[in-house]
Amino acid sequence: MATLARDTHPQAEAVQLAILRRMPVWEKVALAAQLNQTTDRLALLGLHKRYPLATPRELQRRLFDQKLGAALAEQVYGSLSDWLDDEPAP
Repeated sequence: MATLARDTHPQAEAVQLAILRRMPVWEKVALAAQLNQTTDRLALLGLHKRYPLATPRELQRRLFDQKLGAALAEQVYGSLSDWLDDEPAP
């Protein structure tokens, strides 16, 4: 039987799927929200490494670029240059 993830043993995946099937919907939604928060934190850490002098505001705007694509982020949030502060982050 093929697995959903190439790096997961089929028996381990069967256990994971059984647990997910037994979870109430609210718990699945909470799990998804936690995964999204973790993804955003990791993305912000990566952006901070790339732009060490960026302010938190600039990093947030750059995160929008990553999540939405630059063109859509600009339509929704305005130009990145409008989000840049004159003083670098401490």
